[in-house]
Amino acid sequence: MTTPILTLSLQHRNRLLHGIIAATISLVMIGCKSNEHSMSTDHKHTNALIHESSPYLLQHAHNPVDWHPWNDETLAKAKAEDKMMIISIGYAACHWCHVMEHESFEDSTVAAQMNEDFICIKIDREERPDIDDVYMTACQLSSGRGCGWPLNAFALPDGRPVWAGTYFPKDQWMNVLSQFATLKETNPDRLEESATKITAGIQSTSAVSIKTAQQEYTADQLSEIATDFLSNIDYTDGGRMGAPKFPMPNNYEFLLQYHQLTNNGRALKAATITLDKMARGGIYDQIGGGFARYSVDSFWLAPHFEKMLYDNGQLISLYSHAYQATKNPLYKDVVVATIGFAERELSDPAGGYYSSLDADSEGEEGKYYVWQATEIDALLTDTHEAKIYKDYYYIKPEGNWEHTNILYRKGGDITAKHGITTDQLKSIITKGDRLLFEARQHRIRPGTDDKVLTSWNGLMLKGLVDAYRALGDKAYLTSALNTANFLTKHMLQSDGSLYRNYKNGKSTINAFLDDYATVIDAFIGVYEVTFDEKWLTLALQLTTHVKEHFYDEQSGMFFYTSDLDAALIARKMELSDNVIPASNSMMARNLHRLGILMYDSEMITTAEQMMRNMIDDITSSKQPNFYSNWCQLYSTLTTPPYEVAVLGPDAQQVASKLQSHYMPHAIYLGGTSEGTLALLQDKLQVGETVIYVCQNKVCKLPTSDVEQALQLMN
Repeated sequence: MTTPILTLSLQHRNRLLHGIIAATISLVMIGCKSNEHSMSTDHKHTNALIHESSPYLLQHAHNPVDWHPWNDETLAKAKAEDKMMIISIGYAACHWCHVMEHESFEDSTVAAQMNEDFICIKIDREERPDIDDVYMTACQLSSGRGCGWPLNAFALPDGRPVWAGTYFPKDQWMNVLSQFATLKETNPDRLEESATKITAGIQSTSAVSIKTAQQEYTADQLSEIATDFLSNIDYTDGGRMGAPKFPMPNNYEFLLQYHQLTNNGRALKAATITLDKMARGGIYDQIGGGFARYSVDSFWLAPHFEKMLYDNGQLISLYSHAYQATKNPLYKDVVVATIGFAERELSDPAGGYYSSLDADSEGEEGKYYVWQATEIDALLTDTHEAKIYKDYYYIKPEGNWEHTNILYRKGGDITAKHGITTDQLKSIITKGDRLLFEARQHRIRPGTDDKVLTSWNGLMLKGLVDAYRALGDKAYLTSALNTANFLTKHMLQSDGSLYRNYKNGKSTINAFLDDYATVIDAFIGVYEVTFDEKWLTLALQLTTHVKEHFYDEQSGMFFYTSDLDAALIARKMELSDNVIPASNSMMARNLHRLGILMYDSEMITTAEQMMRNMIDDITSSKQPNFYSNWCQLYSTLTTPPYEVAVLGPDAQQVASKLQSHYMPHAIYLGGTSEGTLALLQDKLQVGETVIYVCQNKVCKLPTSDVEQALQLMN
């Protein structure tokens, strides 16, 4: 094996960012492992991770490797002993992280070599995405290829990376260890040269400057963006063309919004074919609800079975919006079942939601979710019903995936084929689903990563709000308020800042920009469905904190980390949208909405400046799917949103009727009184509930009729 320090080629920032995101999204070596091995009380080794709360870190607390958490003490130790650092990053549901742990980190010979020559640091990327981003970029720069997890970075004692890679089999890993130990002794100048180049490259990836020229937001340019967007869609199986396929909810949020604005049929088809195929695919848990991380194939059959809260929270929103737009009952079923899954398997008693479920159980990926045809026959004792059920879910005697079966609705007219009615089919499938679900409950469940993350709970809170809007089920509003109250009780600090994480009654890590952005967005949504100004006030307080501690005057954008926290080797910005939208795009949209609600032109100006800074990247890349949340803001700027004020004794009930319709360009405010918002002043009419549809602060004639108000918005 050659020395793993590669010549660094500094590419154009935007091209590099697209490569990083594309490679990250396309990773297939991401998976899960249950953590039952860590439950034993008889341990030969215990390291400093035993004092951490992260399930991922605790999984490594009894490795012979002398792991340390990332903190000032550990960093000082590396400098004092003049040792290179191994910074090993993963997460609890990561399959290949645990393969490498078993092969190398549980091996005493490997551990002895690591402990002798390095300070070894373990990081949960979900708790510390700021650190992960720095060393993931180092991996991209030093390897020139796709990087993922486990991420293993080698760094100088001051934290500057010299090289990073992903998974290594034991023999290769020991070779890498030996080479770096030798280089540290014989050629430290080479390490210094590599660290200097890579650090400069990391710092350059977030470079952005204020665009001073005024920007005109036009329907023609939005059409060009949408055309580029649609050119990558697989109109047969949905999603982007090729494999693997990730849900990427925000992409289809943009397409639904674009269709609503322009009535573009291709945009609607791109969204609905994707949602249909996903809902019928193996990526969706057909009997338990909830979506897996991604599909390894191009037609959504075989998922990587881990279930993440951030995917499911966003997909609840997406399917809720799609149901509003189309009234397709399939989408309603998905929303109901996915919320049911989250409430059943991810809810924390304190009111938040856990992070994820592993893919593996009993050491096998997907074992909890897959079936043999003979198991179906045993559960559905009526052979005719069993035959129909197996046909409906594409179940084969030989298996449809690795000699077993994933429940997958391939399609076809099952009723005609078997000579039954639609109602008879529904009865058979409902009965079969219940029997399989009950049988599955007796299997060994995948492990749960039971830490609660603020940003992911913000996404789930928004999903619950959107489900309440679409379906009108007050249970969803109750769940939303429980989650919102959890965030204010356990994640909100006394100085107005947020924590990132919560577990076992403790919150410890200061929040990052995505935590603030998702919670602000969700709190605005809670205000819109309750008209309780408490939530708007909290959103404003959090926004003020972000502006004071994250804002960069030179670029007009926001850093990912606060100026109150210890600096890393680079203070980075999230600019491009990924599986979760970029925290900058979320903040820009938040500022625009809050600016309208609060009659605050400065907020709107900041949002527009952020959009100006990004528009060249969006249009020149020809890959707007990397900017889908920015595209939604662009769409809003082409057509100013409606300001819909509802005032009177039945304000909340009338607003619920309005909000059951898909109106992505509407912002709602109101209450039984005029409250404190300037846009509501002098609009209350005693004893009557009145709807005001306004645009750019110019209002049309008020009405008490919901249908008439909807017509005014069309």
